[in-house]
Amino acid sequence: MARQLLPLLALLLAGCHATPAERPDTLVDLATVQSGPRVQADELDGAIQQQPDNAGLLARRATLRLAAGQPTAALHDVETALAIDDQDGDLYFLQARVFRALGRLPQALSAARRAADAGFNAAELPLLEGETHLAARQYDEALASLDRTLRLDPDQPAALFYKGLAYAATRDTTQALDYLHAALARDPRQPEILHQLAFLLNAYRVPEEAAAYARQGLRLDSASGALHYDYGRQLELLGRPDSALYYYRRALALDTTQYRADYRIALAASAHSRRPAAVIPHLQRALRRNPRLPQARAILAEALEEQRRLPEALRQYQMLVLENPSNQHWTYKVWKMSGQVRALLPDSLRPAPVYYRRPATTPAARPQPVAPLLARPVR
Repeated sequence: MARQLLPLLALLLAGCHATPAERPDTLVDLATVQSGPRVQADELDGAIQQQPDNAGLLARRATLRLAAGQPTAALHDVETALAIDDQDGDLYFLQARVFRALGRLPQALSAARRAADAGFNAAELPLLEGETHLAARQYDEALASLDRTLRLDPDQPAALFYKGLAYAATRDTTQALDYLHAALARDPRQPEILHQLAFLLNAYRVPEEAAAYARQGLRLDSASGALHYDYGRQLELLGRPDSALYYYRRALALDTTQYRADYRIALAASAHSRRPAAVIPHLQRALRRNPRLPQARAILAEALEEQRRLPEALRQYQMLVLENPSNQHWTYKVWKMSGQVRALLPDSLRPAPVYYRRPATTPAARPQPVAPLLARPVR
């Protein structure tokens, strides 16, 4: 029996040796794998070249371009699609979204109206209109559009959030907090809602509550410059300025657009009438974002003067005079600084001094002498 099995075993062994050896699995280098909306949009190029009149393909590529942060290219695609089909409400809504991404607010609202006229009636349309009106600071129109959104979708967190922002902008704090809390209840993991709640509560001097929202937001998004500023601000309001400065600096490291952090750092550095050179770049950045920050321009002008950067200081003092035309202190500073700047120029470039004189007035006419009395005739 064993002899009969030997040929069979030999055949099996030969078959095993004929099978190629297993190769180890090769891991794909993820750095070489391209994906995302930009790549997907590029993949549609060939199909669109073959079907240039396919509005659906153009709309698909425009949507992907918009998601990839290419609104200009998206606008070209959507306008080409509208030239093919100008009765499609979806295309007008997509055009409105592209215009909004480009910051062209009137065109966005016009495209949204055309989308409605063409039959597009989803809740996203009044939501887009409301957010666009809010960006244009048209608060009554924004609230009206957001109310229409909530009639279509009462639990829409974005509509509730934008209504909170609109009421905050109109200084209706109670309504603003109510709507922001309602938005948070429907979307509790949205860092932007937590930031706005913390910011508003800090603005109205309720730092204990602001701290809870800022802390929760930082757990969700530890790279948010806005939330770092909020957490620093509540620390400052609670009397912990050194800890606040750490969070202000962290906010700027994460997001250089957080001009309020620049402003707070400059105020802290210039306390006790000190104007170190370090405050100058902070205040310059802050004033580029918000030219009306209290005391910021005055501190900047004085810091520039202390650093002997007189032409720059003169420009700041001149702007202070434009903002406060009746302030004699700033007017005197401009006069004084103008002389110092003029003295720094070489003789060939130095303008002649300007003397301010009172306008000449016509001297008052001398009173006429009293006419002598006529002698009475003798009777």
